[in-house]
Amino acid sequence: MQLVTNCILRWEDRLLMLRKPRRGWWVAPGGKVETGESLLEAVTREYREETGLTLIRPELRGVFTVIVQNGEELVNHWMLFTFYAESFSGLVNATSQEGHLEWVGIDTLPNRPMAEGDRIFIEHIVHHPTLLTGKFTYTPDYKLLGWKPENTLPVFR
Repeated sequence: MQLVTNCILRWEDRLLMLRKPRRGWWVAPGGKVETGESLLEAVTREYREETGLTLIRPELRGVFTVIVQNGEELVNHWMLFTFYAESFSGLVNATSQEGHLEWVGIDTLPNRPMAEGDRIFIEHIVHHPTLLTGKFTYTPDYKLLGWKPENTLPVFR
């Protein structure tokens, strides 16, 4: 099972999002946790590598089990740890090997192509200062089969 971190970075009424070239979907920047890294170390490193920005005081806001299945066959399984931040230092990279970076208006998110599970958790995290946990189940082509929220808890600062 792979561990993955990402971060929703908010600046006023915009989020820094990454448009991945493969599907053209918008995502929160992030990536895989390397051996020996803490979740905070991983999200800070991955975010800096992809965007050029250093996150300041990111808070864990989402813990998600992600399952990909083809019928009854389990194809993939990973854990996604989503952080939220409103402070950063540095300048956004002009280019990224991972895709196109852009500050996008929160009000434009419903019209942007993205995984349906991302749409669910981004909406919650942007508007609620709680820790959301749950399980997303997808087909191999990332059609959302199910979302099972488990709980929401206050974020401890």
